[in-house]
Amino acid sequence: MNSRIEWVIESSRLVAGITSEFARTRPFDGLTIGTGIHLEPKTAGLLLALAAGGARVVATGNLNSTQQETVDYLLAHGIQVIGGPTSDPEVHDANLRAVLAAEPELLLDNGGDLFARYLENPYPGFIGGTEETTSGRTRLTPLRDRFTAPILVINDSPIKQFAENRHAVGQSVLESYLRLTNRSTQGKRVAVFGYGSCGEGVAANFRNSYAQVSVLEADPVKRLEACLDGFDVSDRASALSTADVIITVTGAVDVVTAADLPLFKSGAILMNAGHFPLEIDVPGILSHPDVTSVDQSSPGIETLTLADGRRVHLAARGHMVNLAGPAPLGNSIESMDLGFALQTRCLEAIARDAVAPNSTLVPVPRDIDERVASDFLATR
Repeated sequence: MNSRIEWVIESSRLVAGITSEFARTRPFDGLTIGTGIHLEPKTAGLLLALAAGGARVVATGNLNSTQQETVDYLLAHGIQVIGGPTSDPEVHDANLRAVLAAEPELLLDNGGDLFARYLENPYPGFIGGTEETTSGRTRLTPLRDRFTAPILVINDSPIKQFAENRHAVGQSVLESYLRLTNRSTQGKRVAVFGYGSCGEGVAANFRNSYAQVSVLEADPVKRLEACLDGFDVSDRASALSTADVIITVTGAVDVVTAADLPLFKSGAILMNAGHFPLEIDVPGILSHPDVTSVDQSSPGIETLTLADGRRVHLAARGHMVNLAGPAPLGNSIESMDLGFALQTRCLEAIARDAVAPNSTLVPVPRDIDERVASDFLATR
């Protein structure tokens, strides 16, 4: 028995109830569900719920977030897991393609990895699926017309936006900073790239912990919102040159690059809270001639010494900081319980042919949002 995984599963009241229900109703009998998500204790409960509903589940993880204990637990409980912990993109690609080789009728994706590869080699019988993230929706939107089955975007549910993105991501990124660095937040200057719902939560949690927070946001409307929320929205150079902590949470690529090296103050800490490990151009920074040495200064923290003597610290090699590095915990159990309840109900609706075939990259249906919200409130 893995006490942590059991603790999480027992604490996930919505998913526990759905698991019991699915064991009776069997909405996925005869179907294979392929998944590419973070394999950590909270997702174990989600995958077991799908299996309880009759599904054959074929799962793999995401880059640098798979926890071996969770893999072992799932294998022991009859879930087919492909691969293990890896930060190698080629290994990750092979794992994703192995999932698709099972020709799952339903896909549960995180970042668009499975859906994008499905389009390279479509197979008969595919009936739809879910995408967890904004990053995945952004990636798949240009490909929308090539899909002929429903794809429901969990991240576009208002529940996901406020419960997980704003509250839980902000809280878990702050927790990860404290755990990895063992440094204070009081009086620190923090620069947050991005003011979507995740960025809002990160900025608010650091401010609530007495940091001085600047927000850097490309969208002038969101930048105005950050300003009216009381955050500094001064220019990029000023924010970066004074920041003690720099956090990317945009879903974009190359937000912080080697071109920013001259701006960083000595002692600055770089962290990525976005889904893909591409927001901080780690390869470009590490290979820059101004970086004279890279040392492991603490578990999950590398220190880059620059030619002029400045030292810049990189957390988790630019991977999603709340699910990378030592002893990662991710978002709170309650927030993920809500999100995974949305996942299971959406997949159930697709399996029961209750979603129109042209509902491609659309938000969670309102009736599912209302049901999940009511069920959660009933558990309180």
